[in-house]
Amino acid sequence: MIRLASVTILIAAAVMAVAAPAQAERRLALVIGQSAYPESLLATAANDAGLIAEALRAAGFEVTGLADADQTTLRQALRDFAASAVAAGPESTSFVYVAARGLQFDGETYLAPVDARIRRDTDIPVEGVRASDFIRSISGAPARARFMVLDAARANPFPREGAAIAGGLALTEAEPGTLIAFNAAPGTVAPPESGPYGVYALALAEALREGGLSADALFQRVRLRVVEQTKGAQAPWHVSAIAADFTLLDRAAGAPAPAPAAAPGGAAEAFALAVQRDTIEAYQGFIAAWPSDPLARKARAMLAARREALTWRKTISVNSPESYWSYLRRYPKGPHAADARRRLTRLQAQLEPPPGFDAIAYDVPPPPREEYVLIEDRPVVVFEEFEAPPRVFLRDERDWAPPPPPPAAAGPGLLPLPIPIPLPMRSRLPAAVPPPPPVGLIGPRPIAPPAPASVTPNVGPGRPSAAPQPLTPSPGAAPPRSGIQPLTPPPGARPGFAPPP
Repeated sequence: MIRLASVTILIAAAVMAVAAPAQAERRLALVIGQSAYPESLLATAANDAGLIAEALRAAGFEVTGLADADQTTLRQALRDFAASAVAAGPESTSFVYVAARGLQFDGETYLAPVDARIRRDTDIPVEGVRASDFIRSISGAPARARFMVLDAARANPFPREGAAIAGGLALTEAEPGTLIAFNAAPGTVAPPESGPYGVYALALAEALREGGLSADALFQRVRLRVVEQTKGAQAPWHVSAIAADFTLLDRAAGAPAPAPAAAPGGAAEAFALAVQRDTIEAYQGFIAAWPSDPLARKARAMLAARREALTWRKTISVNSPESYWSYLRRYPKGPHAADARRRLTRLQAQLEPPPGFDAIAYDVPPPPREEYVLIEDRPVVVFEEFEAPPRVFLRDERDWAPPPPPPAAAGPGLLPLPIPIPLPMRSRLPAAVPPPPPVGLIGPRPIAPPAPASVTPNVGPGRPSAAPQPLTPSPGAAPPRSGIQPLTPPPGARPGFAPPP
């Protein structure tokens, strides 16, 4: 009887599994643009966020937009989105894009709210929002893929009191199923931009429209486009642990294949390949083959920044007096020298290494002298100092042209309204993705510095105490006003889907 009952239960469970409909993929996106910093406005951040929000909505994402958030609002938005990503289930995809000011401190990346009051190095963990906390909170949830894109590697405008801090963002590792991307390589910053859009956001919006690309290939195209457009002054970075067969958009039947990376023969072609791979071995191979080419100095700077970032990452993972003495032996005037001494003080260890201490083993060899001088006495590497002649690395402009400047945002906290971005006919969404619902909105806490014409910051006094609006509207409530214009589908197409050829 017991065996018969067990068989009956198994059959019933199988019938229920067959009858239950397959869970549809949910695509959730959080897009944040932080422009209204009192110390120094980010002229393109809000526009960039609006541009990416519209590109993600066209790709089937339920987008929540947020502009000029203070610390409380920013933390709450990240917390609520992480909870939504966890609840979305194993067939979901989450995408986070933040255009803001980022800071590196103590081996971690922090995002600066618009109300951050950073006067010295020790203010960063108090006033900033640590990005790794949010990344960990969404990385533990079952999902098809997770994207964390930080368009935040910029020059530090805050007063520099106390010990020096390294520039740019901190190199990190991606958990399985996660991709982490920076607008500039770890330890480097992007050059200033005046607008209306940043070069990284434009390249990302372009790549998001391309069907049939794996997650890794998509961000390789972004890097090639940015390096091309900036003449090497900015080199984005990403690390991916997403399965190679995952694509954000499928390629329509009969559509032309995407144009591969292309360049004139010789050094330019070899450098484009090294940039696409973005590894120490790739840059070393290019330098060995083309040591006298003007691009070799650029490659040495990129190699120097990556080697130092990997060295510091291993140093803090060991986290012992020996590890920090080992770093200071390699980089006595390196970008993280002050960080190493700060940690030695915390460990109550002497700053100078004792004779004969056991140095730790690094995964990369020490830098040669000609490479070390590129980062000596520099808290940050700025690639624009090593400008190379313009070369064409990527050419595929059949369907893409930068949109015109957006009009001003409709109100405080709203992203600027970008021009709708249609999907090209060669790309289409996976069949399981339903049309996205209206975009959500989080209420900001306003700040009122002067702004250029391309940016509409929040208005009002310094730090009001109004509570933020929820990420999603309550049932039955009227949809919130949005700074992201809904996509107008072409004739005969469902919203979010490309028209048939």
